[in-house]
Amino acid sequence: MAVRLRLSRYGRRHRPFYRLSAVDARKPRNTRVIEELGHYDPITPDPESQVVLNRDRIEYWLSVGAVPSDTVRALLEKAGIGSAQAS
Repeated sequence: MAVRLRLSRYGRRHRPFYRLSAVDARKPRNTRVIEELGHYDPITPDPESQVVLNRDRIEYWLSVGAVPSDTVRALLEKAGIGSAQAS
């Protein structure tokens, strides 16, 4: 199965909230997830609480071949998870 790390949008209009999840790459954006890996709240003023990631599980999924989306790759690089290189 092709696994992709991507963001799913939640929240209301003009107040986005995203969950980082591992999903089947062939499915649409807000489909059933394999595993929730964290969340991203771009509206929060505190940069410490904007991105919350489960580092161990993200590194596991990257090690077994999951491919992050471009946005997720940028978030992971900013968080210091270095194995978010393009495959």
